[in-house]
Amino acid sequence: MFGFSPWALLPPVYSGLTAAGLWVVYFVAVYDEKIVPLGTKYRRNGSSYPPYISIAGNFPPASSIFSEVMNLAAFLGFIIAFLRYLQLKQKINKHLNVVTLLAFTFGCFGMTLLGNFKIFTDEIIHNLGTFMTFGLGTLFCWLQSFITLRVDLKNEGRKTGIMRFLLSGIITVCMILYFSLISQRLHGEAAQSQWALVMFFLIFLSTFGIDFRHNRFDLVCTENCGRPENHSEMLPDVSRYRPEEL
Repeated sequence: MFGFSPWALLPPVYSGLTAAGLWVVYFVAVYDEKIVPLGTKYRRNGSSYPPYISIAGNFPPASSIFSEVMNLAAFLGFIIAFLRYLQLKQKINKHLNVVTLLAFTFGCFGMTLLGNFKIFTDEIIHNLGTFMTFGLGTLFCWLQSFITLRVDLKNEGRKTGIMRFLLSGIITVCMILYFSLISQRLHGEAAQSQWALVMFFLIFLSTFGIDFRHNRFDLVCTENCGRPENHSEMLPDVSRYRPEEL
């Protein structure tokens, strides 16, 4: 049916739906006049707040949508990172692969924190989630960019790796601008940097569709509840991948 593995669709669909969900939160908050539109001059004496993602998702009904979006994004993001871990399991250093997976796993946990603990009611926990998501997410991007060049799957590593390094650089610049502008109380510009950071991060995750199109991942269930006696019996008990089978 497909000329490539259907798993290649997961990353771009994930990124597209997550971005759409966040923009729905934004437009609902703007419609309810809780935040000013992006690009609008923010005035501290106004009745609306700057258009940070967290503030847009702080007030109902946008807050409920925001929580759902972040929880689903965290879960599916972890699935993508785990599939990437399986794909690289036999190709790179074990410790590097595990560190990369753990970095994004804790980053996904950070997404749940900032999605469920609102900035105006639980600021400390919310900000912890923000630092985990942005900080560990950026580390994940740089590590995956390096791994892409190192592994060079199907001789596509150079082109894909350069693209990911560029995206990682843009994400890092956006994050530095975000925190720098906040410290200067330039909230309108800081909010724009935050939105750019998140969108480029989602674009980065969507690029894993390039790698996943070469693999098929299977989850197999067996009726044998005993301990496997050999390596071949262990394979059905875990998620596994089959390169070259499309």
